[in-house]
Amino acid sequence: MKTAISKISNARISLKHALVLCKKLKGKKVGKVEKFLEDLIAKKVDIDGKYYTKAAKKFLELVKAAKANARQKGLNEEKLFIKEIKADKGVRYYRPRSLWHLRGQRIKAVHLTLEVEER
Repeated sequence: MKTAISKISNARISLKHALVLCKKLKGKKVGKVEKFLEDLIAKKVDIDGKYYTKAAKKFLELVKAAKANARQKGLNEEKLFIKEIKADKGVRYYRPRSLWHLRGQRIKAVHLTLEVEER
């Protein structure tokens, strides 16, 4: 089976939100996933009363990149399904402030990986 992969490293979104979206999107058709994420960003659809807009924007970017990679490989865009989608812990770092006693916030990041296949 032909596949295409896209990745985003150190995306500044919540790991919990990313995992919720991963469970929701796995195994779905790419066209439906794009529509669902756009509706989630526009707040037309919710998941358990939440919209996850920041995470949905990153996932939409990831899906569009995978679709472009598939097009470049010569795959049919109408037959693309999400084979594997995962979110892993990324780096943690401090967002800087001016003085030591104002240490700043600890920022977490997430690595996103998406693999689509033609069925």
